[in-house]
Amino acid sequence: MTHATKSPSPSATRSSLTCGELLVQWLEYYGVETVFGIPGVHTVELYRGLPNTKIRHITPRHEQGAGFMADGYYRASGKIGVCFIITGPGMTNIMTAMAQALADSIPMLIISSINKVKDTGSGEGHLHELHDQQGMVSKVALTSKTIWQPESLPKVIAEAFALFNGARPGPVHIQLPIDIITADASHVEKPPRSNTSADHVSLPQIMRPLPNPAQLDLIIESLKTAKNPVLLYGGGCIDVDQDAQKLAELIDAPTFLTINAKGLLPPRHPLSLGSNQSLAAGRAVITEADWVLAIGTELGETDYDVFFNGGFHINGTLIRIDCDAAQLQRPFRADIAVLGDAQLAISGLCARLKGQAFNHQALDHKALSRVNNAKQALLKEITPNFAGQNALLQLIRDEVEDVIFVGDSTQPVYSGNLGFEALSTRRWFNSSTGFGTLGYGLPAAIGAMIGSKVPVVSLIGDGGIQFTIAELICAAELELPLIVLLWNNQGYGEIRRYMEEGGLPLIGVNIKTPSFEPLAAGFGAGYRRITDKQQLLDALKTDTKGKQPIIYEIDESDAFLTEMGKDFACFT
Repeated sequence: MTHATKSPSPSATRSSLTCGELLVQWLEYYGVETVFGIPGVHTVELYRGLPNTKIRHITPRHEQGAGFMADGYYRASGKIGVCFIITGPGMTNIMTAMAQALADSIPMLIISSINKVKDTGSGEGHLHELHDQQGMVSKVALTSKTIWQPESLPKVIAEAFALFNGARPGPVHIQLPIDIITADASHVEKPPRSNTSADHVSLPQIMRPLPNPAQLDLIIESLKTAKNPVLLYGGGCIDVDQDAQKLAELIDAPTFLTINAKGLLPPRHPLSLGSNQSLAAGRAVITEADWVLAIGTELGETDYDVFFNGGFHINGTLIRIDCDAAQLQRPFRADIAVLGDAQLAISGLCARLKGQAFNHQALDHKALSRVNNAKQALLKEITPNFAGQNALLQLIRDEVEDVIFVGDSTQPVYSGNLGFEALSTRRWFNSSTGFGTLGYGLPAAIGAMIGSKVPVVSLIGDGGIQFTIAELICAAELELPLIVLLWNNQGYGEIRRYMEEGGLPLIGVNIKTPSFEPLAAGFGAGYRRITDKQQLLDALKTDTKGKQPIIYEIDESDAFLTEMGKDFACFT
């Protein structure tokens, strides 16, 4: 059990500074503002020093929720989320969230306890004991380390933030035996104290590798013979400035964005084909390209083959730029592979391209006609359901300023991944990419709202929300006006359709759906059954300025969605 009633006996004389107290000082030094955690008898001493810092503590209702909150917190704000997690069951609970973060290259720091030094690995049945906690967790983390003595603390924390800032990011796990958390650390190195008003001025500046200039020159040379270039941007470009748009224009290439790169180009940009690389018309543009530049994207299935039919192919010269050397040759082998930071590589290419003209640009801007032809073909693939769901998302986007959509694995998310256009980056993300877990949408939306302090809409189905619905009371406790757009298709609708199409028996998908109105009230949240476009508009004006989360329940068969879909237009 995570919360035992009996606490370990305190030592007769407590240290003037424990390792746990020093740890939170170092976290504050590295810019940590928020910790997500559920205190337990093994971790309570991590909390002793928190009141002496500016770090805010958020209490989710399950450790998986803590991990999802830290994930959404980073995606919306760019700030590292930290989780304090109990030995054993707390770590097994959070591993799903860590796996999602690892798949999507989302940094988070998981700090956990472990049994006393003498008891670790003993197999004697101590409270929360695992056979090999570090070995287990290391499979869903960039690295997992144990602090066996207080003197190691500053170095291990520094290594974690070096990974976040200098490599392909992901979750990092640090564990401390419970007797090391309480050990004397008064002699251990303390964080430097700044003499200026600027925060963290003495932080070590660790950056991702600079791209090799000779390789950037080689990319430009290879472009000279291209007739049909294409540009693919991934989530690794999320913080690239206006140079991302400039590069597309200088190359004069049709440009695709992965789901996590939405917003990098404006919706109406004439070269943008959005996130439609899994649709036949989008794929044709890439297949016919003789030169493909992929930056900050792993070229993974959940962005380029979302229908899992194996139809995505790259036939032209492939140039890849990524901060992860291992990723540069998988799943597609690159002809030119550049290890480096996306921003520096893109700005370097822009500088080299300025004032140059290429063969493909002399063909009367053939790129524009390729994009327009693809857009016309994409329009023919739009179904009424697809149009209605995207019209709903567009309406909310245009009505609620700076809104962030945080999605689960649910039908409006699948449709929006293709047809929705974000107005800027960090405004659309969900768990259908990478690991593809259910239950992400609600706690990740809470984390996003804490980190960004802007309106957030959680997109989640009636099946998915049952995984983590307890986190609704956390949002109520924090007085967050979170909009939970609940897509009700009476069970696991997407899997049900998949089984129907495959001629499979419908087992396990027609689950009982709760009555969400009294359930919301029990969690301290509001509730609306949305059945009309104007009703939705009126509700958004008041509810996004309120002090409680609120569920907007929408049935997938509602007629107003079909009506809205009649006016839907892509790429707007």
